[in-house]
Amino acid sequence: MAANSIEANATDTVATGQLRYLVAEELKLAASLLYQAYYDDPLLMDLFQAHKPDYEKRLRATVREELAAFWEAQQPMIGVFDGDSLIGVACLTRPGKSFGPGRYWHWRLKMLLTAGYVSTMQLVDKELLIQQAMQRSLGEQLVGRDYHMLAFLAVHPRYQQHGWGDLLVRAASQALADDEQSAGIAVYVTIENHLKLFFQHGYQVVQALNVGAVDGKLLFCPRQVATQPLHQEVADAV
Repeated sequence: MAANSIEANATDTVATGQLRYLVAEELKLAASLLYQAYYDDPLLMDLFQAHKPDYEKRLRATVREELAAFWEAQQPMIGVFDGDSLIGVACLTRPGKSFGPGRYWHWRLKMLLTAGYVSTMQLVDKELLIQQAMQRSLGEQLVGRDYHMLAFLAVHPRYQQHGWGDLLVRAASQALADDEQSAGIAVYVTIENHLKLFFQHGYQVVQALNVGAVDGKLLFCPRQVATQPLHQEVADAV
């Protein structure tokens, strides 16, 4: 997925909340939040044909299956909580953990049954395009190493513009710091206003990349930039 459903102008002041990895019982909460945040995402609207009456059903199913795959592969899923309310989510792939066109067969089977053949193949093609672009542009940096992909980043609409998106980006950097085999973090962004937040954290444009009918930019933050000293509360929480 593209990490687009985030606040565009994060502030430096963050309200008090709890930042931690999600547990199995919280996946439904995360799926609901991501569905709301990504409902109007231009890439998903294009891939899942938003004009069709079953768009909502297929989008819900896709988010659910993606989170289930993340959980099964033990990939990092970070949540921010305000009391019992989940207000933000960041999901990454670990190096070598099922990102790319070679996804495990049971994920493809479930996606075929829920999202349909065309949408499933478009998702796979999107990941292939990203991998090829990364290799073309950063081949020397990636020799013998893999990288993280920031697949989801979302803040609940009621909690946007309070710095939660900024906190989640920093938490993703901490997850990278904990994995010495990763060369950095990549993210595909299709909403221009969301680029500023990533630029503030050292992400740079790898190349402009079109997926289907949607224009976007593939960004990358090298390990040496992403793992610069983080705010201690983030390192302690994640």
